[in-house]
Amino acid sequence: MKELLLGIDIGTSACKVAVFDLDGTVVAQTNQSYQVYYPQNGYAEQNPEEWWDAICRGIREVLTRDGVDADAISGIGIDGQSWSAIPIDRERNVLCNTPIWMDTRARNICERVKREIGEDTIFSVAGNDFLPSYVTPKLLWYKEERPEIFSRAFKYLQSNSYIGMKLTGEISQDLSQCYGLHFFNMDKLSYDPALAEKLGLSTELVPEPVACDTVIGTVTKEAAELTGLKEGTRVVAGGLDAACGTLGAGVYKPGQTQEQGGQAGGMSICTDRALSHKKLILGAHVVPGLWLLQGGTVGGGGTLKWFRQELAPRMSFDELTKEAENVKAGADGVIFLPYMAGERSPIWDPDAKGVFYGLSFDKTRGHMIRAVLEGVAYSLEHNLRTAAETGVKVDSMNSMGGSSNSILWTQIKADVTGKTIHVPTSDTATTLGAAILAGVGTGLYRDYDEAVKRTIRITRTQEPDESNRAAYDQAMRLYLELYEDLRKTFASY
Repeated sequence: MKELLLGIDIGTSACKVAVFDLDGTVVAQTNQSYQVYYPQNGYAEQNPEEWWDAICRGIREVLTRDGVDADAISGIGIDGQSWSAIPIDRERNVLCNTPIWMDTRARNICERVKREIGEDTIFSVAGNDFLPSYVTPKLLWYKEERPEIFSRAFKYLQSNSYIGMKLTGEISQDLSQCYGLHFFNMDKLSYDPALAEKLGLSTELVPEPVACDTVIGTVTKEAAELTGLKEGTRVVAGGLDAACGTLGAGVYKPGQTQEQGGQAGGMSICTDRALSHKKLILGAHVVPGLWLLQGGTVGGGGTLKWFRQELAPRMSFDELTKEAENVKAGADGVIFLPYMAGERSPIWDPDAKGVFYGLSFDKTRGHMIRAVLEGVAYSLEHNLRTAAETGVKVDSMNSMGGSSNSILWTQIKADVTGKTIHVPTSDTATTLGAAILAGVGTGLYRDYDEAVKRTIRITRTQEPDESNRAAYDQAMRLYLELYEDLRKTFASY
């Protein structure tokens, strides 16, 4: 019987469940959606139980497909969205919905803590700025605003560790998700109890960190009954979705870079040391001994999804990008700021808004579509320019996510950034990265070098078109100026 690996991806709008053979070929996959809740301005929550229900449905579905047998699944890897704060009690019950990465409810707490403790003090340990999207401010929010939950909470989990617990009964915290905790020393890769105490917290609130390829347990009888998996199947800790996607895109050596084209956007630069920048994100890679200097943006594939849903619901994504092809580089001066839920790096402005600039009677829907595609590329370039301030050099990028299926969108990103873009098998990069962790952790691959060479193939390479350089340099200047001109206005309304 052919050995198989199962990858689970807990995304923002849906989970993806995919089964791979050891050569990285998708044998079966499915998506199962769930809700994001917005109870108040600045709040963005999800119910972890709805993740679990969706994953159970997804696993049961893929197990009905030809070529998939629960007995053949040798390991399970889980990746998930960042910056969850899931409170569980000692009986492993979830106490409330979790704020997710888009949630900014703790912004006032952040300002106070930075004044009282000093943002440089925190940054010297964490390598990340103290911002409301991260986990630590959310823990303080629970302590101050929901003391009845804080007092009952035994541990706070991340998205993938919660699903790992549901599968195995074991509580875990992987290294790649520790970057959301500011009392985690990013250089030493261990907790700093003294800083936790200064923050009014304790390292006891979170599990001890383990390597992402660590086998945390096996599928329990209860989980087997709910999912159809074989009891005793090994499960590894897994990691951050962006980090697993980086691995699944073939980025596992220092100097390589991943470009993210999922619901959100951004990039991850692989380094062999903890290289930090206050406007970017530093985390441990899922590959041991490596770090990722990351830029994470709100605007990614979700911007085009929003445009289609609200302004062109009868058009396919291919039809949308076809219209954009007829508009020249720079969209004739139409600029889109893709700040559809505030913005993360490098501006970190929860008040930022999505904006179309340059519309006039001679502009078409195609201009607006092209501006959306270009706006996401500008946000990527903004992050790359910020990363360059640390001295890192990026020559090329491996692209992942649904957006990389678009030749036009990928070409726009190559033209705007001036970087060569390689596209592996893009739609499965994140779940493939999780599956690779399971393969390495269970010994099916000797090491990451063998795993990557065996599973990941580049499907196309797109070089930047230098004839578009002048148009995009001018548009990029305007993109940056628009935000600076509107920043105070954003904050006022």
